[in-house]
Amino acid sequence: MELSVVVPVRNEAENIRPLIEEIRAALEGVADYEILYVDDGSDDDTPQRLREMQAEAPQLRVVRHRASCGQSTAVRSGVKQARGRWIATLDGDGQNDPADIPRLLEMVRNEPPGEPLQMVAGWRRKRHDTPIRRLSSKIANGVRGGLLHDDTPDTGCGLKLFLRETFLDLPYFSHMHRFLPALVQRAGGRVVSVEVNHRPRTRGVSKYGIGNRLWVGIVDLFGVRWLQKRARVPQIVAADSDLEGGPEAR
Repeated sequence: MELSVVVPVRNEAENIRPLIEEIRAALEGVADYEILYVDDGSDDDTPQRLREMQAEAPQLRVVRHRASCGQSTAVRSGVKQARGRWIATLDGDGQNDPADIPRLLEMVRNEPPGEPLQMVAGWRRKRHDTPIRRLSSKIANGVRGGLLHDDTPDTGCGLKLFLRETFLDLPYFSHMHRFLPALVQRAGGRVVSVEVNHRPRTRGVSKYGIGNRLWVGIVDLFGVRWLQKRARVPQIVAADSDLEGGPEAR
């Protein structure tokens, strides 16, 4: 399978059907794909809405956490269960536009050999958010970029496309989703940012504010910088199978 669309959600019952219908419309005839929702311990009607959609959408699979573990853990649970070579992530609030996914997928398909892309990160240049959310993201992105030098203007955008195997090789920690471009670069991968559509939230309530978006991210920032300073990316010139006789000769 070429693509798995991983969507972490918590208490997003009103957004389940509209977003799944948009994903299916965007990817019809574009790729061999699946949709994998990770319900991060919802206590509203999200589980019921997902069950209803499974009866209508054969591409939909669901993973459910017994209790909320946070967005990074939800994304990781989805990626571990995914069957696609490429992973596209979307926030479950409907603000990311699934219609952008085919364009990102076409970019990685058309990459020349040599140093292929391992991540395409969405860039919400024109954001439709509250002033508080825009301000907190602007400050966090500025501080993060200045310290990590990841050349990513909007690391918090939920819309990303990356190789499954690359993600599973990254160090895992809570809130790691905010630093994925820097972590991929630390592992030797190439990352580009692409402007994507961003939409106002029309249903449900945001789970984030300045307390759990800005300050927590700044604390984690120093841990990621520590990882960067200790990174080693080996250049493999010969593997066991390349040696004369190979393993069968032993």
